[in-house]
Amino acid sequence: MKNALLVIDVQESFRQRENWAAVSNPAIVERVNELVEHARGRGDLVVWVLHSEPGTGTVFDPARGFVHLMDGLAPAEGEPVVTKTAHNAFTTTNLQQVLTQHGVRGVVVSGIRTEQCCETTTRVACDLGYDVTFVTDATATHPIEHRDAPAGRTLAEILADPRTLSTDDVIARTEYALAGRFATVTTVKELTGS
Repeated sequence: MKNALLVIDVQESFRQRENWAAVSNPAIVERVNELVEHARGRGDLVVWVLHSEPGTGTVFDPARGFVHLMDGLAPAEGEPVVTKTAHNAFTTTNLQQVLTQHGVRGVVVSGIRTEQCCETTTRVACDLGYDVTFVTDATATHPIEHRDAPAGRTLAEILADPRTLSTDDVIARTEYALAGRFATVTTVKELTGS
């Protein structure tokens, strides 16, 4: 069975936000590169996914210049780069077509954010019939504010709020939700054997 590594939204846009200071995995580029090297060594496809929000004026608006891979990440010749405008990597892209053309039956998920674009892509991939592996320590996320929290707070205020969900709790919840239902949950070391 041929696999594809999906590198989801490991892009400069996130580093431009104040909450990058509270990211769960500041070494995400290194973890992703370990997976990329492993995938290429096995002859698996590597697919790079970027998130774009044209016309919004946010850091995800291509006009701002941040919708590109973080420094240290680079597609090899022939590796597809797809740009999405939805949370999952399938709905607004030709990702499924790319995977079908390459005979891919299994996908390995990495990227930003653990519980948002990565988890959503995992669920959709499972529904589409792919064998999914979710590499937790090759994902990253941020603390999540309570649904009733006031808008516009600083990062310090968000982190001081006892109702804020910590990154450890976000990651644990994602692992519980995915494991055995939508994906095999693993680590870089377990997957690569290094």
